[in-house]
Amino acid sequence: MSDRPNVIVIMTDQQKATASHLYGNTFCDTPGMARLANTGVLFDHAITPHPLCVPARISFWTSQFPHSHGGRRNETMMPPDANHAFRQWRDAGYHTGLIGKNHCFQTTDDLALFDTWCEINHSGLTNTPNRGMDWFRPQEGVNAAHELRSTMPRQNPRFSYAVSDYPLEDYSTGLVAGQTIRFLEKHGSDPFALWVSFPDPHEPWVVPEKYASMFPKDAIDLPTWRDDEFSDGRSPERNRILYEMLGIHNDDLDDLYGVMGVYYGMVRFIDDSIGQILDALERLDLRENTIVVFCSDHGDFMGEHAMQCKGGVFYDCLTRVPLIVSWPGSLPEGVRDESMVNLIDVVPTLLRLQGLDTPADMHGTPLPTVTAEPPRDAAFSEYGAGGPPFKMSDLQSMPKPWGRDTLIRTLQWREAEGRRKMVRTQEWKYVHDPMGDRDELYNLGSDPWELENVVDDTRLADVLHEMRLRLADWSITTEDANAVPMPG
Repeated sequence: MSDRPNVIVIMTDQQKATASHLYGNTFCDTPGMARLANTGVLFDHAITPHPLCVPARISFWTSQFPHSHGGRRNETMMPPDANHAFRQWRDAGYHTGLIGKNHCFQTTDDLALFDTWCEINHSGLTNTPNRGMDWFRPQEGVNAAHELRSTMPRQNPRFSYAVSDYPLEDYSTGLVAGQTIRFLEKHGSDPFALWVSFPDPHEPWVVPEKYASMFPKDAIDLPTWRDDEFSDGRSPERNRILYEMLGIHNDDLDDLYGVMGVYYGMVRFIDDSIGQILDALERLDLRENTIVVFCSDHGDFMGEHAMQCKGGVFYDCLTRVPLIVSWPGSLPEGVRDESMVNLIDVVPTLLRLQGLDTPADMHGTPLPTVTAEPPRDAAFSEYGAGGPPFKMSDLQSMPKPWGRDTLIRTLQWREAEGRRKMVRTQEWKYVHDPMGDRDELYNLGSDPWELENVVDDTRLADVLHEMRLRLADWSITTEDANAVPMPG
């Protein structure tokens, strides 16, 4: 056994923390995640640096917030020459690999840092050639299992979902898990750093019948709603616009149960795959020399606020993600850490546990409990690139019915609009945008579903002042990550 621990980062796409019973879900048990948590540390309050795929992934690997690394939209990939984790691991002699969804690395130099590269995205196999391993399943079977994702009919203007029946290993989740097991069999004797990146449960929402059948309508509990949440004058315009596109109040409730059943089926499919990967690590005698991280890049609406999918707002269903770190025999086991942490803290944690230097331009701090670092009581997130706001009048100029087509048509505008930032503690959440029409403040202790924006409550003036100071301090502290070093 090497004295240099391996690393596996298992990342899902668009999986909110509360998709698992470990974070309070009442009907979706995730025994694979539980098995990992029982051998490691589960973080109750992990926050994404940005609730959108590419910015979150760049932030994860660079340990920088988007306003410093510059990748603030889904169209802006990893900056050239960024000081990310795979550069550190390659320099340290690790076999580096990606199996699954990329949506982050783009330059020729970055792609060359990976010894193994097996890429698949939401619609199936990509045009990027494999490196180091061929897929273990025939391409035609994988293509067949993914065809429905682009051809399924919509149940309504807002969303679509479907159930299919192909060999489990031909779906992206089964393919990624099987390929990971074969990677471990091939490279287990090498020090390795592997990104296992499941494209699901991000839409398109398609799942095998085996998993959809686990979540019939009578097994699902709907989130708590407030009927006048977006009509009482207290919600920001941006939130109201998103509801007009994604809101399901006028849709058949059976369709909401249907899409939720498919989404949670996708989660459970992933969870079984986690169990398969852990089985392989144990069978190959790699478990005690491998740090395993499980997380998601960001969350989504799956019924919360009577919406589905995602958008540029900061409710917990979008910003709070699962995070588990496990290294049996070397880290605490079966522990829940309640401090406020961020996904950008993961890479500095791994580098410290591996005995590697952490680059000075990383914003993140090694996680408490798994290192000697103290707990922290606030976490931050952001969205937008300073572009002009997308207003209700802009939405009203577009053809009805508003829904998925409107969401996609306005996506790049809404990704870039504004400069909103969030600070969250265990009790409070505050969102500020100097370009928006109003801020948000939620008392998470009395209002965990974030249904009452109390920013205008004068009795909370001291709370609001403190949260604004926290946000300002964070912005100042992190704004110069790429500054030129001062002379020694």
